[in-house]
This record gives sequence, C-alpha cells and structure tokens, in this order.
Amino acid sequence: MSVAIDWIAFGQVFLAALIGACTIVTFYAIGLRLLVRSGHAPVVSPAEFTDAITVISDKELRRAAKQAAKAARKSPLTEGQKRLALLGAYGCFAMCAAAVITGIVIIVIGH
Repeated sequence: MSVAIDWIAFGQVFLAALIGACTIVTFYAIGLRLLVRSGHAPVVSPAEFTDAITVISDKELRRAAKQAAKAARKSPLTEGQKRLALLGAYGCFAMCAAAVITGIVIIVIGH
C-alpha cells in the first residue's frame, strides 16, 4: 500500500491559507488603527485566569481608560475625519468577517 500526496493541491491549500490569514490580520490591524484614530480606543477589562502571568487591576484599567479618553480629546482630526475613520474601521472589520465567512462557505460547499 502506497500513499500518494498531491503536492499541487497541498500547495494551493497552503497558499490560500497564507493569503487568507494575511488578509484577515491586515484588515484587522488597519481597522484597529482607524478605530483609535477616530477616538474610540478599545479598553478591555481584565480577565481572571488561574494561571495568568499578569492581570491588570481595576486601578490600571481606570488609568488606561482615562489615557484613552485624553488621547481622544487631543486628536488633531476634525469631526468629519473622525467619522470617516470610524466608518473605515467598521469597513475593515466587515472585510475580516467577509473573509472568514467566505472561507467557511468554501469549506462547507466546496466539499
């Protein structure tokens, strides 16, 4: 019994996965950058994990939220530019979602 590997198909799957991953990461990073530029910096509350190396305290969370609000007030962008950056961020996040959904549809329907 011998096992034959279709290297062309393997290369196609590898290339598709690489392009998909790069696309999602790129659009997500651009979306986060535009979200911050629009004055909506995401501040995430701390999570409690049993094996966590470091967990920020409530005081550190409040300080981070205060710094984000201060940075939003100091933004040199006009209100129109902030609104445009926010729409661009939402568009980038929508592209991430579309890429993920497209991958799932290809997997489900393609096989």
